[in-house]
Amino acid sequence: MAAAKKAVLGPLVGAVDQGTSSTRFLVFNSKTAELLSHHQVEIKQEFPREGWVEQDPKEILQSVYECIEKTCEKLGQLNIDISNIKAIGVSNQRETTVVWDKLTGEPLYNAVAAPVSPGPSVPVAVVPSGASVPAAGTSSVWLDLRTQSTVENLYKRIPGNNNFVKSKTGLPLSTYFSAVKLRWLLDNVRKVQKAVEENRALFGTIDSWLIWSLTGGVNGGVHCTDVTNASRTMLFNIHSLEWDKELCDFFGIPMEILPNVRSSSEIYGLMKISHSLKAGALEGVPISGCLGDQSAALVGQMCFQDGQAKNTYGTGCFLLCNTGHKCVFSEHGLLTTVAYKLGRDKPVYYALEGSVAIAGAVIRWLRDNLGIIKSSEEIEKLAKEVGTSYGCYFVPAFSGLYAPYWEPSARGIICGLTQFTNKCHIAFAALEAVCFQTREILDAMNRDCGIPLSHLQVDGGMTSNKILMQLQADILYIPVVKPSMPETTALGAAMAAGAAEGVGVWSLEPEDLSAVTMERFEPQINAEESEIRYSTWKKAVMKSMGWVTTQSPESDSAAFSKMTAKPFFQDCNFEILYNYTS
Repeated sequence: MAAAKKAVLGPLVGAVDQGTSSTRFLVFNSKTAELLSHHQVEIKQEFPREGWVEQDPKEILQSVYECIEKTCEKLGQLNIDISNIKAIGVSNQRETTVVWDKLTGEPLYNAVAAPVSPGPSVPVAVVPSGASVPAAGTSSVWLDLRTQSTVENLYKRIPGNNNFVKSKTGLPLSTYFSAVKLRWLLDNVRKVQKAVEENRALFGTIDSWLIWSLTGGVNGGVHCTDVTNASRTMLFNIHSLEWDKELCDFFGIPMEILPNVRSSSEIYGLMKISHSLKAGALEGVPISGCLGDQSAALVGQMCFQDGQAKNTYGTGCFLLCNTGHKCVFSEHGLLTTVAYKLGRDKPVYYALEGSVAIAGAVIRWLRDNLGIIKSSEEIEKLAKEVGTSYGCYFVPAFSGLYAPYWEPSARGIICGLTQFTNKCHIAFAALEAVCFQTREILDAMNRDCGIPLSHLQVDGGMTSNKILMQLQADILYIPVVKPSMPETTALGAAMAAGAAEGVGVWSLEPEDLSAVTMERFEPQINAEESEIRYSTWKKAVMKSMGWVTTQSPESDSAAFSKMTAKPFFQDCNFEILYNYTS
């Protein structure tokens, strides 16, 4: 029987989308932006200590190989010729830090993550003194908080009237960014110290580790990163677009271990995959696009104009606004970062970024901790049953409040409860909380930019929840616009790869960009009601502050024992008790 004829679809572009919880490989038609096939593999996180989050770089790399192989198999089943894949882009979780041996290709420690959301140098979690270091072979992920004491020590060395770190990087000194994780590794992991001394160590964020490995590793692998990922290390000068010697000296980082910084769209090297894998069929395909995940989503949403913004709803929310060729420094708790640079000779674009720590995470909390729902999808059904929170407000400040408050003493509260309140109202309040937090970020962004957004473009897993999207439009009181194809992060990486000089299969000219089908959510309440709900939310936020003090657990226990002694209660009224405990 004759073999089935392969479908001819024109040039295809693949994208590696490496996130905190999973890795995916997706293949797009470069002429229509249609997603043809993909495969996803879950990634484990390790928690060796309170506040420590790590991942195994080798597991991450293997997941990429597996995703590429499985996607190629699926394309074959669809009779799509994988030889039409002309380029590959990489999108990655940002800030997560890897150090490896360039002679053996082995990671020298786990990938170390960044905290859930960036903020000023305030204690959130401190590594216990004398804590042992976990075994080598893993990396530091972006959620990790072990570097708080490192940050506090560094902060003391910045002159009060000259915060050169923020002026050069656009970032606050924080556990979130790569420089302090790398400093921690140099201070605490002997294998890293020894490799640096012997000139064997290479540092990179996840994109660097993947590109180096996929282009040959110890056999000529390319050690590079792009401007978007470099801008999240706190070692990169976002004005000169170079590693900054003063910053490297401040953090004590040897510059020779840093990757070469390239644009977000150019050929970095060619794929060299083990021939033991079927994915060896992609041997020789150029890797020609690289963007940190939030920048990739900005590109995938085609936010190429000054003032365009997108919000990605995942574990947290990340709202980025394109500020064009100028750096806008926030006075309202937002970050200044590199948005993209789509070619070696193309101009750099900047963005303001605001982050919400708890978005999708609050849904998982209701499922896993309270058991209110059995699956994340159920929350939409519960919220729909009542259509209101009935005056119940949920502030999910599980680890403090982030932008624009930066208040580490806050903790989560549910308030406005009555005997009528049930789990449906709490579910609705949880969805509203995501929307209210986004409103606070958007308000800060509007004040910094001076031009209010006319609409908000959205993406991410939570956008499939129609009640959430309608609530977001009501609370922002502007339209919310959602693309029908939700994989905007991977699409952005594919667009950058396909548009690279020497590849040229994806045009980024406005007239050539494929029209994207959008779902639009218009505000359905009046402006007055929207403002009343928002002002009540802000009152709830104020109630959440000041819960955590510097008191030790022992002193809290002693105070409680004293409080509950019989004479104490005889002389107290409820108001005094309320003030004491709040």
